[in-house]
Amino acid sequence: MKNEIQDCIEKLKESFPKAFVYKNDELIVEPKNNIYFRIDDIESEFELRCKVISWLSRPSHKGVSDWWQVRIRNAMNKFLGTSFTPDELRKIYTYVGCGCNDKKLKAFVKSGYDLSLLA
Repeated sequence: MKNEIQDCIEKLKESFPKAFVYKNDELIVEPKNNIYFRIDDIESEFELRCKVISWLSRPSHKGVSDWWQVRIRNAMNKFLGTSFTPDELRKIYTYVGCGCNDKKLKAFVKSGYDLSLLA
């Protein structure tokens, strides 16, 4: 894994203090709820940001308890340098979550998170 990616993952771990890399290049972001994504195909900080949005937008607003939603949302916002609200993350998840629209996700991240691109 490139040093740039390792540095980005360390930055992500600062936001998610229990995060760790497991075998097969799985980044376990939150172990208690088994929230993770694969990192073997990440080659830049941009791609890591895309993965974070794609795979953490769901648990930041649904699928886990309200307590965990707040923690995941806060950590996600800290890593991305954003202040997404629950409603904004619901919209993000709807349009680009879980890899449903890679082209739109990349445009969204490149734009600096312009929510108007998600309609």
